[in-house]
Amino acid sequence: MSRRVVGVTLDNLDDLPKHCRACVYWELAPHLKEQAEEFGTTELEKEAWVSSVLLEWGSCGRIVYSDKLPVGFVLYAPPNAVPRASAFPTSPVSPDAVVLTGFHVLPEFRNGGLGRMLVQAVAKDLTRRGVKAIEAFGDTRPDETDTSCVLPADFLLSVGFKTVRPHVRWPRLRLELRTALSWKEDVEAALAQLLGTVSVSTAAPALQR
Repeated sequence: MSRRVVGVTLDNLDDLPKHCRACVYWELAPHLKEQAEEFGTTELEKEAWVSSVLLEWGSCGRIVYSDKLPVGFVLYAPPNAVPRASAFPTSPVSPDAVVLTGFHVLPEFRNGGLGRMLVQAVAKDLTRRGVKAIEAFGDTRPDETDTSCVLPADFLLSVGFKTVRPHVRWPRLRLELRTALSWKEDVEAALAQLLGTVSVSTAAPALQR
């Protein structure tokens, strides 16, 4: 079973789970979200948001596939493109950070490392683009709500985020991107540096007398 992670585009946006494809919790201010739900335009609003962010800022999401089946996704964007971010009691997001917004892994594929894979894919993308950190709002009591739009704080902590503004329900957490790369990459970089300092002699061995 092969797994691959690709960028979110308008061509594969429909690979998001149906309820996530039509969710504009993060993408619209609360009153505009209610209007979109009332008029049945949430899917159009979601597409417009992705299109706008792609055009003005660049890549804003990743989808993970197991073989050909889309099994999880993540969306992220600058704070000024995420209206909901300003509604949390622990806002605002730090000016040097990008906000982690939509995030979902199909229930039957959870606990297999896909969540961490998605976070690392975001970290690699943003590190290449010079972003210093990812921030996210966590939910300390996810079982008490029927929405999955806010990630459990425990999950964020488990993949390397640290709390930067505590709250009884909605803490804000942060992942420094210089610490987000996998240990394998760090080890490979260290080995490359070490090997670069080692000179190998090509002289013929001395004859034994």
